[in-house]
Amino acid sequence: MSDAATDLAAFEDPIDSRPNTNQAAFGVTIGSNHSAVALGGFQDFCLRTELLNAIRENGFEHPSEVQHQALPTAILGTDILAQAKSGMGKTAVFVFALLEQLEKVADDQKPHVQAVIVVHARELAYQIEHEIKRFNRYLPHCTTAVFFGGIPEDEDIKRIKKETPAIVVGTPGRLSSLIQRKALDLSRVKHFVVDEFDRCLEDAKMRRDVQNVFVKTPQQKQVLMFSATMTDELKTVALKFMVNPTMVSVDRHAKLTLHGLAQYFVNLTEGQKLRRLCDVLDVVDFNQCIIFVSSVERSEALNKQLQAMKFPSSAMHSRMEQTERLRIYESCKKNETRIVVSTDLFGRGVDIDRINLVVQFDMASDPDSYLHRVGRAGRFGTKGVTIAFLTEEEKEIKRENRKYTDTGIMKEVQERFEMQVKELTDLKEQLDQSQYMNQ
Repeated sequence: MSDAATDLAAFEDPIDSRPNTNQAAFGVTIGSNHSAVALGGFQDFCLRTELLNAIRENGFEHPSEVQHQALPTAILGTDILAQAKSGMGKTAVFVFALLEQLEKVADDQKPHVQAVIVVHARELAYQIEHEIKRFNRYLPHCTTAVFFGGIPEDEDIKRIKKETPAIVVGTPGRLSSLIQRKALDLSRVKHFVVDEFDRCLEDAKMRRDVQNVFVKTPQQKQVLMFSATMTDELKTVALKFMVNPTMVSVDRHAKLTLHGLAQYFVNLTEGQKLRRLCDVLDVVDFNQCIIFVSSVERSEALNKQLQAMKFPSSAMHSRMEQTERLRIYESCKKNETRIVVSTDLFGRGVDIDRINLVVQFDMASDPDSYLHRVGRAGRFGTKGVTIAFLTEEEKEIKRENRKYTDTGIMKEVQERFEMQVKELTDLKEQLDQSQYMNQ
C-alpha cells in the first residue's frame, strides 16, 4: 500500500531518497513464447459471486497473460506497475480489482469516492466508465462517474452534489480543477489508478495535474499504473507514486506486439497515397478500419475525399465537439461506423472489438506511437492487418525540435520491437482473409 509524501516536492526528489520504496520488490516477466490465454478461469481468483456472474455473462472465460499475473496481486491491495502489449486486457485488471475491493457504505453514512482512475484522453475516460458499467450490474454500490474537459464544470459539480460516485474516472486537468474548486473530495480514496501512465506522466503539465490529484488522496492507498510502453525515465517517475510495487511485464520490451497481427509497409509518394488507400479498402474485406493521419486538417480533408468516393467514413480529432466525438465512438462500438479517419486521438487505449484493419496513411512519428496505433487491430488475440504508408520526405515536429523520416521510424520499429513488418507490393497476392479474419 502506498505511503507517499503528501507534498508535491516529494515527486522532485531522487527515487532512491524515498523511504520504504523498493523498485523491484518482486517482478513477473513472461516471455514471448507463452500463449495469449492463460490456463484456468476467473473463478480461480476467488472473486465475488456478483462479479464472477457479470464476467461470465460478458463472455469472459479465461484470463489473459496480464490478468493472470496481475489480478491476484491487485485484489490484495498491492501496488502494481504493469506493462503489457495493447489489446491484452489491462483495463480489466483494474476494473475487476476495484469492483472486488470496493466496500458498501453503511446506510447511516454518506457515500464517498473510494477510487480514482486517471487517464490522458476523454474518449478513454468514457470507455473505462463503460467497461465498469458492464461488470458492476450486480454491485449497485460500485457507482461511477466520468469527468473531462469539453463539458461545463458547473454541470460536473451538480452531478457530484446530487450523487457522490464510488469510482471517479477523469482526465488530470478536469479532476485537478474540481479539487481546486472543492467540489471533489478525495480524502477517503483507497485506490488510485493511472491508465496509459506514460502519456499522463510524459507531459509536464499533465504530470503536474496528476500529482495535484494524487496528493489530495490519503497516504495509505493502493496505486495501480498500466501502459503498453514504458521508458526507463517514466518508470522512475511512476515509481515515485508507489511503495513496494509488484512489477508485471508481459513480453520483453523488444517483443511488444500482438500475436495474430499481420504487419506491412508500402513505399510510395505523397501523391500516390489516396489511390493506394482506395485499393486497400476495396481489396481487404475488413469489419472496421481506422486510418491514421498526422493532423486535424488532414483528418478532415481525407474524410471528405473518402466520402466523395462513397466510402462510409467519419473523421475523429481533438477539435470536434465532445458530443460529436462520443457519438462517433458509440457508433463505432455498435459497428455502425466502419471507417474512421483519425489523428492519434484513437491511437491509445480506445478499444473497438471489430477493428481488424489499421492503415497509417501518415506514418507514426515514433516507435511507441506505431505500436499503439497497430494495437487498435488484433484486440485480445483476434486477427488483424496493419499497413503503413512510407514516403521519403523528411518531416519535422517543431514542438519537439525533432526531424524524422518514415523509413527511419520503420527501421527503429523493426530493430526495437523485432517485428516482422513486410513490404506490401501486391495486395491481392499477399493479403487473404485468413490473415485478418477469425475463421
